[in-house]
Amino acid sequence: MKVRRSPHGEAPPGKKAWWAGLPAQVVLAMILGVAVGILFPTFAKNMKVLGDIFLDLLKMGIAPLVFFTIVQGIAKAGDLKQASRIGLFALIYFEVISTVGLGIGLGFANIFPIGQHANGLADSVPASDVPEADGPHGFSDFVASIVPDSFVGAFTTGQLLSVVIVAVFFGIAVLTLPTKTQTTLNSGIDTISGVFFALINVIMRLAPIGAFGSLAYAIGASGTDLLVSLAALVGQYWLLSAVFFILIFGGVLAIAGVSLWKIVRYLRLEIGLTLSTGSSEAALPGILEKLPRLGVDKQVVGLVVPTGFAFNLDGTSLYMSVCTLFLAHAYGVPMGLTDQLALVAIMMVTSKGAATVNGGTFVVFAATVTATGMLPTSGLPILFGIYQFMSRATATVNTFGNVVATVAVARATGQIDRQQMNAGLNAKPHVEAARSTGSTTAGCDLIPQNDFETRQSQTSDSASGTCP
Repeated sequence: MKVRRSPHGEAPPGKKAWWAGLPAQVVLAMILGVAVGILFPTFAKNMKVLGDIFLDLLKMGIAPLVFFTIVQGIAKAGDLKQASRIGLFALIYFEVISTVGLGIGLGFANIFPIGQHANGLADSVPASDVPEADGPHGFSDFVASIVPDSFVGAFTTGQLLSVVIVAVFFGIAVLTLPTKTQTTLNSGIDTISGVFFALINVIMRLAPIGAFGSLAYAIGASGTDLLVSLAALVGQYWLLSAVFFILIFGGVLAIAGVSLWKIVRYLRLEIGLTLSTGSSEAALPGILEKLPRLGVDKQVVGLVVPTGFAFNLDGTSLYMSVCTLFLAHAYGVPMGLTDQLALVAIMMVTSKGAATVNGGTFVVFAATVTATGMLPTSGLPILFGIYQFMSRATATVNTFGNVVATVAVARATGQIDRQQMNAGLNAKPHVEAARSTGSTTAGCDLIPQNDFETRQSQTSDSASGTCP
């Protein structure tokens, strides 16, 4: 098929090869990674470094980006009462939905007794390298661990919650300063925040390489015998995640008057990156930038999204409840309703410590199993062997759950522009991809100006001040 060109030999505006966009490149990289993992498993194991490098690069910019986003949200509020109101709505929502996730996971595992036919599986699998669940696990120890002892320490410990705490206090401190000083600080914070968004956009160009390495390793490192033995668990967990995604998230969005499928389409790149890397951090920058373009108040986005990535872990709740009962059934450990409710109470606390990077959910799960003393820890290596296959569902539910939480809180507090959101969600994908990053018109403003998927798509129409 020939591409029509203008009299000057240039491709018409808004038209480019289907494989030129970053989402398509990520999908192709995922397919290639699976193929390499199956055909060349030994070689594929060495590809883990590609995924690790990509995630490390992202982590380099995530903490400062979260810090400045939260500070922006609070500092620009101008009203501590308003910020507190948003925070209260968000925390209530987080706890309700996380508890629903734990309950649904336990109910699913009881109705479909996951692991009942895995008797003896634990004895047939040798111990392997499992992430150590070191560190404090009690509630008081957990709270103490997330409070940094220095400003710089919040950014070096790897605890996203520590960054959130410092940012909240910093933002409140800004509100106590004179108006003139606040204006100067806000201008500087906006500029620095823009630099970190630009940094993340540059790093995201490497997303296909990270996706390829991560999936190739996941397929190549897990032996076929292990995959066959635990295929039912993986399949059931993905089914549960899909049901939760459609019914719970779809229901919440329907109450808020937003279409689930339209917002999934709008955030297709962020969801695709999360699926391929198994890390919520891959999607965080895009979500922070795209939601305000949909008419969600920037203060709500700045407060709810980063906090939700630490407190609102719906996918982690599903994973912990399902895998706990899998171990109980596989080892024949009886767990009545009382035991399961006690387990839910413990997991409601421990799940808040799950990191937003790949592997954090399993570490917290291992800590919970160890802390309860109700289940044999020898079963952890078995689940670790297939964690890579389950982590993608966990991270995707975690990530999209925070999008839903932000929209729900914005709707409940009246901090959402419905007309702008409808226009943004109804925009056709090819129109969105063709929009110039330099446009300042109302219609063009619905799409992220820094979206790395569209930065190179400037057209003559957008240069004249109209949307392509």
